[in-house]
Amino acid sequence: MKAAAKTATPVPSDTASRVDTLDWNEIERELDGQGCAVLKGLLSPDECRALAALYPDDAYFRSRVVMARHGFGRGEYKYFSYPLPEPIAELRPRLYARLVGIANRWNQTMGIDISYPADHDAFLQRCHRAGQTRPTPLLLQYEAGDYNCLHQDLYGEHVFPIQVAILLSQPGRDFEGGEFVLTEQRPRMQSRAEVVPLRQGDAVAFAVHVRPVQGTRGAYRVNMRHGVSRLRSGRRHTLGVIFHDAK
Repeated sequence: MKAAAKTATPVPSDTASRVDTLDWNEIERELDGQGCAVLKGLLSPDECRALAALYPDDAYFRSRVVMARHGFGRGEYKYFSYPLPEPIAELRPRLYARLVGIANRWNQTMGIDISYPADHDAFLQRCHRAGQTRPTPLLLQYEAGDYNCLHQDLYGEHVFPIQVAILLSQPGRDFEGGEFVLTEQRPRMQSRAEVVPLRQGDAVAFAVHVRPVQGTRGAYRVNMRHGVSRLRSGRRHTLGVIFHDAK
């Protein structure tokens, strides 16, 4: 019975069409200019509620992490196990296909001799050959007073340089505070912070580790970190879609 429940679809999904109708030219410009871009209305309110409702059911997950035990902040998250539930299983390769061209261009600009295949399954096979076989999509849960320290989600040798986080809760109704924060550490300069406002169902695509920035003498690398500010009240759920798997 558990196996059947694990592969069930929480709600019908048309995420593929929603991904395809986004303004990807603008998303690319925002990623290039700011290191992040908002993907508005990626999930419906029903899809958001259905995914958040999975959190108590351990049948969907491979592990649970309590942040305070590791110095990551406060709050907790769970990594999904394979097979991923819908709409995550559909969303992950569809988003990858839209982001892979940007990722390859970034690496070329930064002089990083790594390119990514057009197909997400092919990239996962590369990860798995290197021993990175554990799925990385995760569901995060924050209560009042919780926060997520600035960090990078690397997990092994093979890293896709862009990831996506989707807000499943509604600010102002389900929680207060808990803003998504991105910092950019620039060479010989002070760090720059970016706070990304999101509504329920909105996603933010952002740089995992480093990204190129055009300077007066050509492109240079900046180091990126992300986190979540302190939740002042309520409960906040977020879906993290990471495209590489973990060791």
